[in-house]
Amino acid sequence: MNYQETIDYLFHALPAYHRVGAAAYKANLDNTEAIMRYLNHPEQGFKSIHVAGTNGKGSVSHFLASILHKAGLKVGLYTSPHLVDFRERIRINGEMIPKDEVVRFVEQNRPFLESRQLSFFEMTVGLAFDYFRNSHVDIAVVEVGMGGRLDSTNVITPLLSVITNIGFDHTQFLGDTLEKIAGEKAGIIKPEVPVVIGQTQQETAPVFNAKASELNAPILFADQHYRLVEKPDDVLDMHADIYRDNSLYVCDLRSPMDGIYQQKNLATVCAAFDRLKELYMPHLSMQHFIDGVADVIKDTGLHGRWERVGENPLTIAETAHNADGIATLVEKLQTMHYRSLHIVYGCVNDKDFSKILDMLPSKAHYYYTQPSVERGLDVAVLADKAALLGKPGPKFANVHSALDHVRSVADPNDLIIVTGSIFLVADLFNS
Repeated sequence: MNYQETIDYLFHALPAYHRVGAAAYKANLDNTEAIMRYLNHPEQGFKSIHVAGTNGKGSVSHFLASILHKAGLKVGLYTSPHLVDFRERIRINGEMIPKDEVVRFVEQNRPFLESRQLSFFEMTVGLAFDYFRNSHVDIAVVEVGMGGRLDSTNVITPLLSVITNIGFDHTQFLGDTLEKIAGEKAGIIKPEVPVVIGQTQQETAPVFNAKASELNAPILFADQHYRLVEKPDDVLDMHADIYRDNSLYVCDLRSPMDGIYQQKNLATVCAAFDRLKELYMPHLSMQHFIDGVADVIKDTGLHGRWERVGENPLTIAETAHNADGIATLVEKLQTMHYRSLHIVYGCVNDKDFSKILDMLPSKAHYYYTQPSVERGLDVAVLADKAALLGKPGPKFANVHSALDHVRSVADPNDLIIVTGSIFLVADLFNS
């Protein structure tokens, strides 16, 4: 098989959650443990940092990978989902896994993949960990796909566990209360492995404290020690001072990713950075931190987080797709100045889009479309429901036609937001 044939096989022969939803979900680690044995335990062949959470885990993973790369380390990065190219999920020092390596792995292991009926995600974890081991990375930053306890990535024993925050997402799998969801995320906490929790929440802090105590894992809540004070001088670039325990920690930090939630993410990154420096990597410097944050997009290929994709009118792509993410998006909008707001919205069929639409500004023009994945919610269903909620808008077959229309009617001083689903933003980047 060539690379394209291999990708077609992966997307269509193996059940993939991003494509078919619940049918691809495995409520155990049996297959992951089986492929680790089959590959001679690659998960034991590299040091790692494990990152979970409802929102922010992708950004935190990319920040940490960039910082560690600036420190001269060979850094693996495993994230999901991808926006354009499958290989975005697996990187070393920002470079995507080579196409021929993907082809080799699938051809060599295809009989096993099929005999065990591995899911797309299980296979991808096997590929990533095998590639990291064989490439002799110094450390890998591994982002959880969903939950934690039963996630396929949860076969590593990391140097540090990080849990960003807890919100309502994937409740059909993780539970219908914050406490239950926290219990699943807390599954990445390992015996005596330090854990950083990004956000202190009344419902979830006792869950994390209890799990950490049970496993004798040192625990630190980032927001109890670190806070950012932003200096608003550009709507799309963050300029901030960071304080640790009320003392200045970093002055004039620059980040290419803005958004109020990035303040929380960077506080979490600060706590993780300090724990790594204190316990394992004394050579880490504040300059590594500053440069890694500033160059995160260039170093890791991170896209779709409050990203400028057009000017006059300013057009922003934002992958917020659940209630917590939309809440921070709305909070950010309240700090911005524009003539009129235009929102291009589309989502997948297992999201509570009624709640999300209700949270979005009433004084906006709406345009509805759908992501090009099987789980994409039919735009007719979405638009009809939105009209009943008092937010009517025209329907478009895809995000490109919707955005072309908006740009044709918008004033240069307007603001356009494309949001609702990671997969909708992915379509935007797929021209």
